[in-house]
Amino acid sequence: MPNSNIRVLITGANRGIGLALTKQFADRGYKVIAVCRQSSAELKKLPVEVIDNIDVTQSDSIRLVLEILSGRSIEILINNAGILRADQLFTLDDEDITNQFLVNALAPLRVTQALVHLLSENSKVIMITSRMGSMADNTSGSYYGYRMSKAALNAVAVSLANDLKDKKVAVAAIHPGFVQTDMVDHAGDISADTAAERIVARIDALDLKNTGTFFHSNGEILPW
Repeated sequence: MPNSNIRVLITGANRGIGLALTKQFADRGYKVIAVCRQSSAELKKLPVEVIDNIDVTQSDSIRLVLEILSGRSIEILINNAGILRADQLFTLDDEDITNQFLVNALAPLRVTQALVHLLSENSKVIMITSRMGSMADNTSGSYYGYRMSKAALNAVAVSLANDLKDKKVAVAAIHPGFVQTDMVDHAGDISADTAAERIVARIDALDLKNTGTFFHSNGEILPW
């Protein structure tokens, strides 16, 4: 049954997992705010509010989103925007690593900080992370900037879970799975739609009892 009382903000909503999540929540009848750098033909077809020309690493962009949302609440905030660079030990590029940190770790923290006053009691904050940020799960090495940035994002999620508990806002870090998106040249083992369905299920089950958890989208709890 449609629920137009729930407002969902999704970053990186123009393609891949972000677009699939936007579709899922729009189909539920939620009010979806799709934030992205550049809109897409698929996104424009959906009955959602699009805020484009937004670079989540830039303070001016974050302030613009906050201004547009003035007077409104957010029940679900999904920090999905991310980048991946396949950096290897002997081909490290400082700029690539720095950019991954800015987009994958610092931007989600800054977006959440900016919008935190729009989160009401029982709101939820989701960090779309990766099991590649897990220390215990790393058996293959490489991808230094991506792994480091996602480990940092996981740390952000745990700190936010603690800081926002009194506000009764739950936080989760969710690994979507190996998803067939442009980021991995569509080499994944599940579709973006399947990943989105699983992520939505994890969001539905998130509350203050399991806040701060590192989930696989299939429901498995991942090691840090």
